[in-house]
Amino acid sequence: MLVVESNAGAAESLVHSLRRHGHSTSSVDTGGQAFEAYMHADLVLIDLELPDLDGLEVCRQMRAVSAVPIIVVTARATELDRVLGLQAGADDYLAKPYGLRELLARMDAVMRRAKPQQPPASTLTRGPLCIDARTREVWVDDRLVDTTRKEFDLLYLLASRPGEVIARQQVVQEVWGNSWSRRTLDTHVSSLRGKLGSSDWIITVRGVGFRLGGR
Repeated sequence: MLVVESNAGAAESLVHSLRRHGHSTSSVDTGGQAFEAYMHADLVLIDLELPDLDGLEVCRQMRAVSAVPIIVVTARATELDRVLGLQAGADDYLAKPYGLRELLARMDAVMRRAKPQQPPASTLTRGPLCIDARTREVWVDDRLVDTTRKEFDLLYLLASRPGEVIARQQVVQEVWGNSWSRRTLDTHVSSLRGKLGSSDWIITVRGVGFRLGGR
């Protein structure tokens, strides 16, 4: 992580706090130094008041060549300042004075958004149960299970979130969209249990929804 801050005392204090919370952090005090150091950082915290360049221009130039997350941390606090900072490429904007906990929370949020999303697994294996999304085949103990399109979608949804109870409303929304009924869901669950050879594969959590079980 890189802190770009011209005030030596403020930079030292922030770096110390971030390191105390487990972040590997370094600091520079000019825009020119920031251009040399930012490519090694996974996140940049930048003040706009720099001695050589305006921080907004530093943001623009970084964003033109890099997707590194940038949070502006500055005393410029007007609405126009915030708008300009975000337009310059910053992912977030925090006005001084601020609380460390808020900064850490904003850092976490920006890093989550910046993290590349992993594509869903094409094959899910849960014990003897194997679900192949490419061929839309379901196997239990090396036995091919014949499922309908909605049965497959329902089972894949539950298997993709093992241990999690998925609410009825969410299940029907993701599998059936707006066209559904309580009886439709229960019928598909009952049919799947029979085809999988055990009611233990789909657990009903009364009053909430369903989760994947096993045997």
